Order: sequence, then structure tokens, then C-alpha cells
Amino acid sequence: MSEVMTRAADLDPAMRQQVRDLILVLADTKRLLGMRYADWLLGAPELEAGVALASMAQDEWGHARLLYSMLKEFDEDVDTIEHGRQPAEYRSMQALDRAPESWPELIALNAFVDGALSLQLQVLGASSYAPLRQRVQKILDEEQFHTAHARAWMQRLTRAGDEPRALTAAAVRMYMPMILQWFGPDSDAARALLDANITDAAGADMRTRYLERVAPLLAAVGEPAVASNIEPAWDGFDEATRRTMTSTPDEETIAKLRGDKNRAFLMD
Repeated sequence: MSEVMTRAADLDPAMRQQVRDLILVLADTKRLLGMRYADWLLGAPELEAGVALASMAQDEWGHARLLYSMLKEFDEDVDTIEHGRQPAEYRSMQALDRAPESWPELIALNAFVDGALSLQLQVLGASSYAPLRQRVQKILDEEQFHTAHARAWMQRLTRAGDEPRALTAAAVRMYMPMILQWFGPDSDAARALLDANITDAAGADMRTRYLERVAPLLAAVGEPAVASNIEPAWDGFDEATRRTMTSTPDEETIAKLRGDKNRAFLMD
């Protein structure tokens, strides 16, 4: 059994950098996901759906703040990280670089992107880095509603007629390559995290677990073929940021996240 590490200082320097990178990737992705939910508060097809999005957006922003706070242990300036970065400095999943353009696209994001985040957190549930392990369960408890919301709406959309089903299928085809790539390669760095029991899965194993989990949703929307080749292209992929730089989050969204218009009101 691996030694339990309670402080960032307990990690060797290379491992400390990897854990720091992982936490920032998770925090940034949750922050952007919360904004994508918020983008649709007034565009939801019914009042109850808008209320659900507000709740999920709050959850994701709360999770992001919880994860960002962990970076203090790594001698990071959390205020600068939250309020001082440019779009190209964000480490969010590439699927979140732009807002969903339709309700079916938003629901596909809820089902597949949110689901990928939850799986990544679950494999940290027994992490040898205690601060990460301790926070994961609280986050996952709140994610149960997100999963239920996604599955309910996926059922509605796939039964609502040809157009909603086609739009949902198109969104799945768009998101899936970026999601599978986000889990990262089977690299020496990934193996180091496994050997240290920081995580209990990485790379192709994560992709396999993920596709097994979402297989019923893929079948329902008529897109099982997107799971036929789970090995992404790695050209230009940065393992630390878990993305390529072929795109960045849009400037308007990052300005909102930084609080550019409300900087005078920011409080500790």
C-alpha cells in the first residue's frame, strides 16, 4: 500500500508538478462547464430546466473554487489563477471552448463532458494524496443530480423526433474525440501517477471505462460507432494541459470568469 501524503511538500518535485497540473485541469474544466450551463439559463425549453441549470452551474463553480483552493499548497497565487489569466492560459477541456448552440448540444455536453469529469474524479477516490481524496467524495455526491438530469433529457430528446435526435447525435460526434483525447495518453507521466496511487486509472483504461459507462447513451442516440476507435491522435497534444492549442476558450467567456466588469467588487 502506498504511503498517504497529506501535503504537497510530501510529493517529490516531479510528482508535485503533475498533481498540481491535474488539479488545475479539473478546476478549469469545471469552471468553464459551469459557465456553459449558465449560458443557457434563459434559453432552456422550460422553467424547471432553467432552474436545474442554475443549480448545476453553482455546483460546478463551487467545485472549481474548492479545487483552486488546493493550489495554495503548491505555492500558487489562487487569486491570479482565478482572475488574472488569458484564454490561452486556461486548461479546460477543449470541448468547452465555445458555448453550445442548441439545447440538444447542451444536453450532450451535460451527458458526456460532465460524465467524463465525474469518472476522472472517481478514479481519484482512493488517491494517496489525501487532500484530493478528501474533496472528491463531496464533489461526486453533488454530481449525482447532473447525471440524472442528463439521462432524463437524453431520453426525451431521442424520443422527440428526427430533428432533436439528429442534433444530439451531431453533438455527440463533435464532443467525443475531444473527450477521449482529454483522458490523455498511456505515457510515462500517466504511469507515474498510477504507480504512486495518485489515481487508479489513466489513458486507454480511462477511455474504456468511460465508453462502457456511456454505451447506453450512445446506442440510444444511434452513435455507437464513435466508440469503435478509442485511440486519439496525439499530434500537438500537451499532456500537462490536456489539450492542443488549435483553439482556446472564447475571450468573452473568460472575461466573465475573470470578473472584468466587476473587478471593483471582488472580495477575498
